[in-house]
Amino acid sequence: MKSANPRILTINGGSSSIKFALFETGEAVTRLMGGVIEQIGSPQANLRVKGLTPADNFSKPVTAPDHAAAISALMEWLEKIDGGLTVAAVGHRVVHGGPHYWEPQHITPQMMGSLRALMPFSPQHLPQEILLMEALESRYPGLPQVACFDTAFHREMPRVARQLPIPRRYEELGVRRYGFHGLSYAFLMSELVSQVGTKAAHGKVILAHLGNGASMAAVHNGKPVDTSMGFTPASGLPMGTRCGDIDPGLMSFLARTEQMSAQQFDDMANTQSGLLGLSETSSDMRELLILESQDVRAAEAIELFCYQARKWIGAFAAALGGVDQLVFSGGVGENSSLVRARICDGLGFLGIEIDQQRNLANAPLISEESGGVDVRVIRTDEELMIARSVIEVLGLGLA
Repeated sequence: MKSANPRILTINGGSSSIKFALFETGEAVTRLMGGVIEQIGSPQANLRVKGLTPADNFSKPVTAPDHAAAISALMEWLEKIDGGLTVAAVGHRVVHGGPHYWEPQHITPQMMGSLRALMPFSPQHLPQEILLMEALESRYPGLPQVACFDTAFHREMPRVARQLPIPRRYEELGVRRYGFHGLSYAFLMSELVSQVGTKAAHGKVILAHLGNGASMAAVHNGKPVDTSMGFTPASGLPMGTRCGDIDPGLMSFLARTEQMSAQQFDDMANTQSGLLGLSETSSDMRELLILESQDVRAAEAIELFCYQARKWIGAFAAALGGVDQLVFSGGVGENSSLVRARICDGLGFLGIEIDQQRNLANAPLISEESGGVDVRVIRTDEELMIARSVIEVLGLGLA
């Protein structure tokens, strides 16, 4: 696998997983492989890899009691297949940069200190992301690492969309709407420009990143107007295990009636709610669609998800003053024709009309010819956006 061209490793650390991809630079940026280490912290930890051909795909158990062990297992495997690691740089998806970090930046000791101070902003993500950076620095001293912040895309939202209606003094602490899935949205907008041209892509656009984490963004003239997630990724749409928007009074109610602590409430809102909480069986939309005909709980979870998504489309159409393009992406948005159809059902008054055959085929354009809104399916690629950012920050080649 050795090559004269620089290679970039991208890392996306979750609470119990590490997604990764390996890219080669040159005249173009080429993905060589991607994969994930799953179930970190359990005896069932597993490394799954998808290469350039089906023969390159495999899955095997690994010893990964924590994220440091998991990244060591990944790097040892990469060293073996590479005959000695030839990675020129590592790019990290960093969920939260707080009020001071948004542009992709070379990771320095000063930045690491700042990110540690920001851990209260994202206690579910930042500790693991910092640990991965530290583990790589320890194993490969001097290897350039770049932080790519998932809040960056929303940085230029209008102030009215960023402010939260709480006492103004908290804004000085960095409490405001940040928005997330920014790497995905940046990629989707670049793809939309490639597919329809700058003029059409700079119209009134609603982007729907629907997966285990789910959010939407409103974009006009290529600039962010609003987004569904707020100070944390737990707000907005209901998701796989996150609640989305709920009454803040629920926290005090549960504290009084169940003696629930703030940490317990946070765990409930992030890991026990959403599709999982409503269905009481699964956070996976694919499993719920199989179960819905025989389990009312699964049916209601799907119905609520689609209903809330439909409401957000309507809200963003109001914020934009109409809609020209609606883009579905993410694991659910890209692959579930049934969910897309249910979300769009009843939105004909906005000009959103789905062509059944195109939708079933997961076609790039799934709207009726007569509809006033182009409804599209675009496969997102956050890893490629990270690789491009690393190239730009470090000047490694052409993106």
